[in-house]
Amino acid sequence: MADRSHNYLDRSLLRIKPLSDRENKVEIRRDHVPVSADPRNLSEAADEAARTAAADIRRARERSASVILAFGAHTIKNGLSPVLIDLIERGWVTHLATNGAGIIHDWEFAFQGKSSEDVRRNVAVGQFGIWDETGYYINLAINVGAWEGLGYGESVGSFVSRQGLDIPDSASLVATAADRMERDPLSAAAALDLLSVVRRFGLGPGFLAVPHPFGQFGLQAAAFRLGVPFTGHPMFGHDIIYEHPMNLGSAIGRTAERDFLSFAHSVSAISDGVYLSVGSAVMSPMIFEKSMSMAQNLAIQQGRRIENHAIYVVDLAESQWDWESSSEPSPSDPAYYLRYCKTFSRMGGRMSYVQADNRDFLLALSHYL
Repeated sequence: MADRSHNYLDRSLLRIKPLSDRENKVEIRRDHVPVSADPRNLSEAADEAARTAAADIRRARERSASVILAFGAHTIKNGLSPVLIDLIERGWVTHLATNGAGIIHDWEFAFQGKSSEDVRRNVAVGQFGIWDETGYYINLAINVGAWEGLGYGESVGSFVSRQGLDIPDSASLVATAADRMERDPLSAAAALDLLSVVRRFGLGPGFLAVPHPFGQFGLQAAAFRLGVPFTGHPMFGHDIIYEHPMNLGSAIGRTAERDFLSFAHSVSAISDGVYLSVGSAVMSPMIFEKSMSMAQNLAIQQGRRIENHAIYVVDLAESQWDWESSSEPSPSDPAYYLRYCKTFSRMGGRMSYVQADNRDFLLALSHYL
């Protein structure tokens, strides 16, 4: 077989700088949005949508139906974690979902109190995303979480909440892999994956303490503490943690798969519930359509249907498309990427498209609740 090793970039050769060297645009203590803040530029239509969504959420929780909030990374970058923490503490939201960047910004705020680098400047000098602590610790948390049977967001939430990680010793990982090889090969493989990380990075066994001085701003940690599912839905290569040698594709796959199925489980209980898609024109509708299809498949087998759910899609862009139309929107219209939500709103639910800033809509929603 031909040697194709030269076809792959060797990340171990990268010059990785400490995170403390990076300039950041957002400081969470200065820039966070308190729950008591007022919306600034909410239109009358958006304000009415927030009021209606609050009423729908109240009814959903009275019926023990899911209230799922899927959001893009800017919701975290905009300092809204205190608002979202308040919503899950009060029991209004039963499931949180974000992309890989949302996971990263939330962790960086908890770890160092700041996030958001200058992408253009750092790409030009070959430094964008190549920061040690972010790549090292988030990947390590996911690697350990995959071994422990946790999801993507849950792994990072546990890490922040516990202020560290339990690193198993090599001998126990070898023994576990040997013991489970026949009856549970996936678990055996996870043990071997973590063994490779422990040996490659010379990790000693025991509790690895990693302080998170700004942990009170960590949304993943709060969700872990409260037992609220917080799922991460990454796409490989989209996020800066893939640049670090600590990154392990198999661990990403194990934890992300678990999160996708957790998300689908919440969707299966969304009859009479609410789906909020805030600032996520691609990730949210994509995972929702697959989850709804699976959930509906199972429901129909049981002689019922998933229906009467309300979908609220919130985005900065103005949509000109008629949401009641059967025609396809233009690719230049944000509705083009959100048409999947419209498809499933026809399965017994209703949909509202809301043009609003995520800060203003979520604050208004919080206040109405």
